[in-house]
Amino acid sequence: MAAGNGAMAGAQTEAAETEVVGTIIRVQNVAQRYGRKPVLRSVSLEVKAGEVAALLGANGAGKTTLLRILSGLDTPERGEVWLGNVPLTTAGHEIRRYVGLVSHKPLVYDNLSGLENLHFFARMYDIVEPDSRIEAVLTAMDLWRRRYDPVRTYSRGMIQRLAIGRAILHDPPVLLLDEPDTGLDQESVAVLTGLIDQLRRGGRAVLVTTHNWDRAERWADQVYHLVDGVIEDGTDVLGQR
Repeated sequence: MAAGNGAMAGAQTEAAETEVVGTIIRVQNVAQRYGRKPVLRSVSLEVKAGEVAALLGANGAGKTTLLRILSGLDTPERGEVWLGNVPLTTAGHEIRRYVGLVSHKPLVYDNLSGLENLHFFARMYDIVEPDSRIEAVLTAMDLWRRRYDPVRTYSRGMIQRLAIGRAILHDPPVLLLDEPDTGLDQESVAVLTGLIDQLRRGGRAVLVTTHNWDRAERWADQVYHLVDGVIEDGTDVLGQR
């Protein structure tokens, strides 16, 4: 993973050019329902710069809903969300440049190569002179050797690694990873674990959802347990690392 240091180096966006400190993700009393069904009930949590928080919970607990709210894809019924000192309710679409999201769908194009995919997203994020950045990201994701191959020929683990590469390409201060380990082989999980450690060292605020307690403790400084839309407790695991 030595090459991954290059993947996290070299700020390419305004978000990365400014040193970020303090609490980056702040969720206060957020509630959401779909129809008559409550999904989140007064959820509060914080993630600081250089900190990884894990949101642990079973399917249907509300993890994905919370990440959709944090990424600006959904608006909560009640409560407040801040990224840095900016409330999402007034932030507008530009706030998405400060967030990297890995969701259940990889959001990459099957008929394009890995290299072509990242060049496409580099244009979306207005990355200047993207070649070196793309090479560093593909190398960190262990995909450089397959950069010219269509994504449809990639394994499940390779597609997920490319999706993570897409999310970190613009070097955002906030990373939201929704069960990024689902279906990954051991090699891909090792790449993911190394990347999470690099994001922490790079001062990023990372919120990762999982239902694997062992990985939550391995990855995170803080573990939040979400049950039926309610956070039961938070456990500081930093001293256990």
